[in-house]
Amino acid sequence: MSDRIETGLKLLFDEHRIVFWYDAARDMRGEFDAVDLPDVQKVEITNNEFGLKYRMLRQEPRQKFLVFHDGPAPEMADNWLLDLYFAGGVFKADQAAIWLAELGLPLQFEDVVRDHMEFYRSKVRIEALKQSVTPSDTKSEVLRRMLAVCAGAQGALDTVIEELLAELADDRHDAMRLIERSGLTEFFWKQVENAYGYLSEEPDFEDFAITLFQSCYARALGDDGKLNGEALLVFRRWKNNRLWSTAFETLSGKYQDLLKIPEDVQNRDIKILGAIDHFEEIDRHIIRSLVREMASQTVSSAEVLKAVRERRQSHWYPTYEDIYQAIGYATEFQQAFAEANLTMTSPAEGVKRYVSHWFKIDQLYRKFIYHMQKSGQASLLSALFESVENRYTTNFLQAVNDAWQDQIAELNHWKISDFAHQTSFYMDQAAEFRRRDQKVVVIISDALRYEIAEEALREIRKLNRFDAELEPMISALPSYTQLGMAALLPNKDLTLEADASVSSFGLPTQGTVNREKVLGMGRSGDRAKAMKADDFMSLKADQGKEIFRDHDILYLYHNRVDNIGDKLATEEHTAEAAQDAIEDLTKLVRKLTTANFSNILVTADHGFIYQHRALDETEFSIAVPAGAEILVKNRRFIIGRDLDETSGMKKFSSADLGLAGDLDVLLPNSINRMRVKGSGSRFVHGGATLQEIVIPVIRVGKKRDADVEKVEVQIIVAGKSLISSGQTSVTLYQAQPVSEKQQQRDLLAGIYASDGTLISDEHALTFDYTSQNARERELPLKFLLSRDADRFNNQDVLLKLRERVGKTSHYEDYTSHRFQLRRGISTDFDF
Repeated sequence: MSDRIETGLKLLFDEHRIVFWYDAARDMRGEFDAVDLPDVQKVEITNNEFGLKYRMLRQEPRQKFLVFHDGPAPEMADNWLLDLYFAGGVFKADQAAIWLAELGLPLQFEDVVRDHMEFYRSKVRIEALKQSVTPSDTKSEVLRRMLAVCAGAQGALDTVIEELLAELADDRHDAMRLIERSGLTEFFWKQVENAYGYLSEEPDFEDFAITLFQSCYARALGDDGKLNGEALLVFRRWKNNRLWSTAFETLSGKYQDLLKIPEDVQNRDIKILGAIDHFEEIDRHIIRSLVREMASQTVSSAEVLKAVRERRQSHWYPTYEDIYQAIGYATEFQQAFAEANLTMTSPAEGVKRYVSHWFKIDQLYRKFIYHMQKSGQASLLSALFESVENRYTTNFLQAVNDAWQDQIAELNHWKISDFAHQTSFYMDQAAEFRRRDQKVVVIISDALRYEIAEEALREIRKLNRFDAELEPMISALPSYTQLGMAALLPNKDLTLEADASVSSFGLPTQGTVNREKVLGMGRSGDRAKAMKADDFMSLKADQGKEIFRDHDILYLYHNRVDNIGDKLATEEHTAEAAQDAIEDLTKLVRKLTTANFSNILVTADHGFIYQHRALDETEFSIAVPAGAEILVKNRRFIIGRDLDETSGMKKFSSADLGLAGDLDVLLPNSINRMRVKGSGSRFVHGGATLQEIVIPVIRVGKKRDADVEKVEVQIIVAGKSLISSGQTSVTLYQAQPVSEKQQQRDLLAGIYASDGTLISDEHALTFDYTSQNARERELPLKFLLSRDADRFNNQDVLLKLRERVGKTSHYEDYTSHRFQLRRGISTDFDF
């Protein structure tokens, strides 16, 4: 007790020189005698009022006095110290008075304590309240702060609501019970009624929560809701705050069936739903509608891409991101296919068209398959998959290679004009650097077909101070690993052996050790090294630099795509392997540059053809190869001696293919596969399709200066910069499409008063639009004003776009636009 008494007295003496203590019950004499405060004189009223007054005012005008009276305070007419009583402080030693003194609140606030005694029975709660009360607080403001303490909130009523919603989601009711025990229930519901329009004869917090979801959904659709616009604003803030995402998802899932949301959305056009994300069922309905309409071709590509773009701002987008990505890539695939002209008049034109346009169809198909598989929703996307798969395999993959086969049929020798050949790679590309006495590293990624390399190129170019360019090259035939790997080395008398192995300079070329020996045959005096990419990645930084120091030319062998795709058990994961390969190569390039390599080439031994759906029996070749001796039979090629010309197959001799030896090769026409027991048929290579023989050469270089920046975002306002109602709309415009060197920007948008008070809801936005169409990089946005905005009426306010500082919790202003806030009737929300 004595500690609390001294604490209370100290707080009063911080404000007053003279403090009165009337012991009405005459039971505090001991406590008074025990008080020992430095610089405070204790005096007692014992019919000595005039003397005390003279001493305190005349003799010791700067001294602090604690004036004690053993008994109640006299009537005002009989109180000779009344003027000092009103000018000074009054200490009451009962429990309520002590708590009041601790808070530094005047006697007028006594009922704030006495009516809510349970609240003050906790030192923790009292301490929390002390941290928040201010001398200018009204009684209502103190009670609101008590509500915040009960809920564990840090601010106004909206933060109390957020904490209570979180408890409700966890099926806890501790805060509401404390509010009730503290006698704050009636006050709480009155505050909720005034702020949000919630009115009930028997108010209940779960009933309020259900009404909140119901009203905000109705208002988002343009209908009337039971709660007002302030409730919608609080709901938006809560929903969009990552801190409360679990609570929001729990309650949203709980109430969507109660409110019959699945039945409601069935009857709504997805265009009306727009960016509404109050319930997960909305996203499910939009996805089902898009898949159904895309499969039946009753929706335009522009409409689909617009819908997907809108849903990126949805709370549920991370949950369904891969489905939306699959839908987006399927749309782009259909668009690219519709625009493709699959004709050619020469092999060179076919390759040119492939590397200019057609490869994109392969790429979009692969990306669709990847995200479909990653989503884990193959059944949901089944109709769309069937549509995409049929178009890809029959209308594109087979059609374009049937046309390509017509060109191949006319070739007597495997050479395509205007395009480099794989067997010349070492002399024309790798040795070029050595002729300038520059060190070079070559990364050979097994089965890195052209379209995968194009995506890898873009990822490498995203790295700061990195530049890269991509050129096509024609692979050796048959397009399989042993020959492709040998062709990329220095080569002389490249020979196809009877077991499908390949020799060069009379040396075997299989395995890293043998390839290093052949690599050393290239340029006299070169210190050559060959190793697996994984082994290089495992080196420490100084070990990587030693490799650079001790060698002139380095060949790194990377195997991700072929290792997964060329196995029956794993071929269905080819799309995933391709994404992993792109990530691998990006990391490998970065590690090489830290080891001082600056000249980097990335290429492949061959490409491949892939279709996700298992082949039907009718899709295998019916050709029956024959000849003197069949040595090797593969899904996509036959090696033998004196092979017969066979219908449905193209025959080449070793000489026709630019190889030494006396063997012949038969290649099934177009995309046909041979029947081979135990091997996969969806992922194949070895033949002469465009996807198999057009391989990449990426040249990577390092720049001195930084060359990566974020896209610019602008605020566009139609008409006057005036806010005259409870909401305002603007358009945010991404000035440049996202590219390798122009990268996405993440911003937080809100409207602020001149003193920094947030007076609207906030929007977390990602600007990563890649479209070249400027209209498709516009983002319409609507802001709802809070009741706090009333305090700033007829003043200038700022729409601010703020950007996060690194990975910290701090934000800095990116750009802003000034508005004049001029609303006719405050707190009248007109939506």
